[in-house]
Amino acid sequence: MSSSVDRRWERVQRYIADNQIAAAKATLESIVAHAPYRTDARMLLASVIMSEGHVREAAHHAMEAARLASQNAEAVSATAHCLLRLGEVVAARECLSQFDARRLRDGRLLTVLAHAQQKLGDHGAALAYMNQARAFGYDNADFHYFRGLQLQFNGRIEEAKAELARCLEQGPTYGRAVLTLTRIQKQTPESNYLDYVQTQLSRVARGSEDHAALEFAQFEILEDLGQFAEAFAAMERANAVMYARANYDIARDERLFDRLIERTPRESLGSHNETFEGPSPIFVVGMPRSGTTLLDRILDRHSMVISTGERNDFPRQLRWVADRHGHDILDDALIDHLDELDYAELGRRYLAQTQWRARGHRFFVDKLPPNYMLVGLIHRALPNAPILHISRDPMDVCFSNYKAMFGDTHPYSYSIPALVSRYGSYHRLMEHWQNVLPGRVLDIPYRQLVSDPETVVRNVFAHCGLAYEPDCIQGRGNKTAVDTLSSAQVHEPIHTRSIGEWQRYAAWLQPLRESLSPWLAESA
Repeated sequence: MSSSVDRRWERVQRYIADNQIAAAKATLESIVAHAPYRTDARMLLASVIMSEGHVREAAHHAMEAARLASQNAEAVSATAHCLLRLGEVVAARECLSQFDARRLRDGRLLTVLAHAQQKLGDHGAALAYMNQARAFGYDNADFHYFRGLQLQFNGRIEEAKAELARCLEQGPTYGRAVLTLTRIQKQTPESNYLDYVQTQLSRVARGSEDHAALEFAQFEILEDLGQFAEAFAAMERANAVMYARANYDIARDERLFDRLIERTPRESLGSHNETFEGPSPIFVVGMPRSGTTLLDRILDRHSMVISTGERNDFPRQLRWVADRHGHDILDDALIDHLDELDYAELGRRYLAQTQWRARGHRFFVDKLPPNYMLVGLIHRALPNAPILHISRDPMDVCFSNYKAMFGDTHPYSYSIPALVSRYGSYHRLMEHWQNVLPGRVLDIPYRQLVSDPETVVRNVFAHCGLAYEPDCIQGRGNKTAVDTLSSAQVHEPIHTRSIGEWQRYAAWLQPLRESLSPWLAESA
């Protein structure tokens, strides 16, 4: 039996190499039928099934692999990552929690486990794995970068700076590390990374993500130094590099929003009557960089609420119920099947996969800005869950997107025309949700939140069924880590400094301002 299975396994490798996916799948199925203990075969079969666009069958094999993985670190880490992609969050958590890593001395595997804990949202456990890897001598630029991020997420800023500096000792053109450093510490004429960045820009691979990150870092430094013309030029170069790397189609994106609006008229958004007694989610949505992290931190300070970080739980459960694998929040394949979905099942699955996140609290915050695309679906699946939408002035939010560097997510942010198009689609969709679901979504203007926090927060809490607690508008007392671009600023008091930041670049942003003029008139 063993030699027969091994021969079939060798055939699978050849089929995969030759892109004969159907043959590979059939052979893997025969291996699993004869040797159900082969976790490697189950995991590869799950990957093949995902490549065909299916979720549920892939999840079945991944969960079987997790059950068999036991104390094999390689299998545990692979299955946990796969389960998280498929929306089987509870199974991934159990897989990780049952693994005893105390005797594991492989720094690479400890780091892979740390990344799984990070995706799960447990930044304390992720940092503990990384500390264990460091204790066993694991040492490379990637490791120092990601450990630096974990230190930052856990609020240990000075240690994060030191770890990122160690990353640059080993990888001087590691652009993301120096960009993070320039964002978490003020650059001054006496102490800055400008010479370093400009030297590395002459060495970095052109057109790479590190190239873009170094240009974004140069922008951050020059802005802090008040050299705005040079700063804007660096930001434009950075965005040009990232946009050239992105496969972004403005017209396709606009059509997706058009189709979503067409497929979600008011009569299609009736909700079911199922009630639930366990911890309930509070959804926070909005464009990226609109103030969602600030609102999340305010909610996290309430005695009955806990933040869960920036999670993709609802989109993953949506894809599970639709049985449509994909990496985007929404795509044409999902929209095609909106009318066929069992929204009661979607609500039940979502709650079953997220209850543990509440950690004894009555409410937990589900903050994922692009969930604004799914507001109507959230309402159908979870009719009693509060939905909070934070909006920011068009120029402020678009400029904040343009200077952010989101990596491969939000590719529209790297081009002014694409950014304007996405803002218009976002604005149109939020108007649609308000029209078809009147009173369902609470709109929270960021400008009002930071200028009159008590009044706004009282309204927010009332919408969520929470009593007002004055300490929530103070910049302290949070219970959880922060894993967004704002993680270094969340401990500051609420302030208005970010209002109108774009104005120092007004001369260069005139094309953006002219393109946004229809919405600027509304927000004035």
